[in-house]
Amino acid sequence: MSQQFILELKGVNRVYKDEQNETIALSDVNLQIKKGEFVSIIGSSGCGKTTLLRLIAGLDYPQSGEIKLNGEPILGPDPKRGYVFQNGGLFEWLTVEKNIAAGLKARHVYAEKKHLISPLIKIMGLQGFEKVYPHQISGGMAQRVAIARSLINEPEVLLLDEPMGALDNFTRADLQDHILSIRKETDATMILVTHDVDEALYLSDRIVIMTPRPGKISEIIDVKMPHPRKRNGVDYLELRKKILEKFHLASELPQPEYNI
Repeated sequence: MSQQFILELKGVNRVYKDEQNETIALSDVNLQIKKGEFVSIIGSSGCGKTTLLRLIAGLDYPQSGEIKLNGEPILGPDPKRGYVFQNGGLFEWLTVEKNIAAGLKARHVYAEKKHLISPLIKIMGLQGFEKVYPHQISGGMAQRVAIARSLINEPEVLLLDEPMGALDNFTRADLQDHILSIRKETDATMILVTHDVDEALYLSDRIVIMTPRPGKISEIIDVKMPHPRKRNGVDYLELRKKILEKFHLASELPQPEYNI
C-alpha cells in the first residue's frame, strides 16, 4: 500500500445468506483514504453504507477482498478504529466524564491517559456537565459525549455511523461544527455515513456516492472549498446541485428495501 494512504479497501464483497435468500450488500468496493481526510459515504437506504463502515471497524467481515489500515489487514475490532453509533450507545449508569473514560479503563491505561479527558471535554463543549448522567443531557450533547468517548482512545480512524441522524436541524448544525473543531485540533481521519447531502458537503474533503444494492461506489466527488463553508455560498450551492444530480443518477432504478 502506498504510504500516503492510511486506509485501503480492494475488491471488497459482502454477501448475506440464509436458507432461502442471498443478498449482495457490497460488490467490488475499492477505496483509498489519506491520513487526516474527512470522507462521507452517501446513498439510498439499504445500499450498504453501514455495512461498509462495520467492515472497516472489524465488526463484520467481507467474503472476499481486503481492508488494510496502515498496510495491516483488519481482522477484528480495535481501538485504532473508533466507532460512533447513531444512538450514541452511552452507559446510562455512568456520568459524562466516566463515559468518556470508559475506554481507557477497559484498556487498563486510565492512569497514563486520564490527562486527555479534560481537553476533550473542552473541545466538545461539555464543561460543567462532567458529573451528570446521560438522561440529564440533550441528544446532541449525548452524541458529543459518544464522539469524545471514541476519541479518548486516540484512534487512527474515527467512524461515524449517522450520529446526527436523529437530531433536529439546529442541534445537527451545532454538532457538525464541533466535529470540525475536532478535526482542527486533532487532524483525525474521519469517515461519515449519512443520508444528508448538505451534511456531507459541509464537512467533507471527498464524498463517496454508493449505488443501490448491490452497493458499489458510483462516484467520488472532491470538495475543494475551504472551511468554514457558507451553506448559502454560490460555490456551495452549485456543488450541492451537482451532487444531487449525481445521487439521482446513482439511485434511478427502484430497489427493494432491506435492513442490514
